[in-house]
Amino acid sequence: MLIRTPKDWELRESATTPETIYQNRRTFLKTLGFAGAAFAARDLFAATAGFPTTNNPAFRDPALKPTPYEAITHYNNFYEFGTDKSEPAELANRGWKTDPWTVEVTGLVDTPLKLDVNELVAKVGGIEQRVYRFRCVEAWSMVIPWDGFQLSKLIALASPKADAKFVKFTTFLDRKSAPGQADGNLDYPYIEGLRLDEAMHELAFIATGIYGKPIPNQNGAPLRLVVPWKYGFKNIKSIVKLELVAKAPRNTWQQMAASEYGFYANVNPLVDHPRWSQASERVIGGGGGVFGSRQRTLMFNGYEKQVAALYKGLDLEKNY
Repeated sequence: MLIRTPKDWELRESATTPETIYQNRRTFLKTLGFAGAAFAARDLFAATAGFPTTNNPAFRDPALKPTPYEAITHYNNFYEFGTDKSEPAELANRGWKTDPWTVEVTGLVDTPLKLDVNELVAKVGGIEQRVYRFRCVEAWSMVIPWDGFQLSKLIALASPKADAKFVKFTTFLDRKSAPGQADGNLDYPYIEGLRLDEAMHELAFIATGIYGKPIPNQNGAPLRLVVPWKYGFKNIKSIVKLELVAKAPRNTWQQMAASEYGFYANVNPLVDHPRWSQASERVIGGGGGVFGSRQRTLMFNGYEKQVAALYKGLDLEKNY
């Protein structure tokens, strides 16, 4: 019998925030009245979150109804483990090891780092819970309760040099365990990039869990980037390296199809993909049958107020 020993920073099963509590939060808040709602919600989630995770109410919109855990973990794009949505949940759990795991921060920094995940979480001060919209470039969406830490905390540990302007992210390379990498369905390892000011924005996040549980292999264990105002392919999974660089890195999908997938990949309902509209999206797990109901796509995926200033003066159609 295989017995898994939880890491110090993981939520124990008894301490996780139950999916039913997330899903029923709007009803719960209605029963309390407007004045006490924020404080009661804070206390509710603090009581269920467990140490060392803390609830961050600034990143939990009561209007958002989280997608069921089963849908989040079984409807995935992770080409390293197949191109069908159902394949990663099976193939990423056939002997692929994500423990132990080391992440490196290098490049234009004064303090290069190479840390085990447990050391890293301790150095950034533990993990917190945030609920974010998730919008795939394929015009489907979810709402995901992530556990993790603000990306800026990790970058600050390495002390970027003045000439560092971008962050290049690299995922793992293991052709023996990852059938998609063995087949070469993309150029591997998978590469992504952000401007440094994007990476330092308070919304940019490194996820270590979902619904208070350790992040499953198929969702990008053990460290996955989350930038909720960008399309999902920017949210690189299973990160092994961050490199601070002076010039914009060319991400994997840019290399494969530059006319369809740009560097910025900001969610923009006014700029269509060459092969489909981005004006609306299917809501996975949101009713309307197996394919989900549809809703209007929001500029910057609903985070316009927080991030629009990052792109002031930038042609968002040209710099897609």
